[in-house]
Amino acid sequence: MSTQEPNRERTDKHELILEAAIRVFAQKGFSGARISDVAEAAGVADGTIYLYFKNKEDLLLTIFEEKMDLLLAGLRQALEGVEDPLDRVRTFAHYHFRQVRDHRELAEVLQIELRLSNKFLKEYRPEKLWTYLGIFADMIRAGQEQGTIRTDVDPFMAMWAFFGAMDEMSMQFILARHRKFSLDAAADTVANIFIRGLSKESA
Repeated sequence: MSTQEPNRERTDKHELILEAAIRVFAQKGFSGARISDVAEAAGVADGTIYLYFKNKEDLLLTIFEEKMDLLLAGLRQALEGVEDPLDRVRTFAHYHFRQVRDHRELAEVLQIELRLSNKFLKEYRPEKLWTYLGIFADMIRAGQEQGTIRTDVDPFMAMWAFFGAMDEMSMQFILARHRKFSLDAAADTVANIFIRGLSKESA
């Protein structure tokens, strides 16, 4: 047996547990979910979870870390070939909302359950989220250098305002029980508001 096979098995089981945890946290809520629930959903013994994760909080934070890596890679790919900073704003918005639509359970965990973690809110430094938002701030700076985006816009405040708009719309979509709306329309709405506000021509 090669040394690669145990490593591959460990990687596969790690991913299996993570995906099971996403489903369980989305269905039961982070507070209501137990490690035993995750183990049952993953088809492993309770003790197996602890071979990969310290506790439930560690499992939740690992979901954030690893899925943010994928979100970052996907965003960078989506932005490839999009040169105009204002067009990149629209592409960013559509990418973000597409992830919410296509990965509903993960979005629910990241949007709602993650915020129930005291460790995440008080102790954790979500650097990958800042990197994700930093891509937007870089768009602003690039547009200011090119003369297409107003120079009186603070990139740091703009990126948080942009994220806040997307975050709230995503939350409303996830929590809505009856009145659903199109996330494509939400992306266009958010993008249009920010493009008009950022554009030097509209100043």
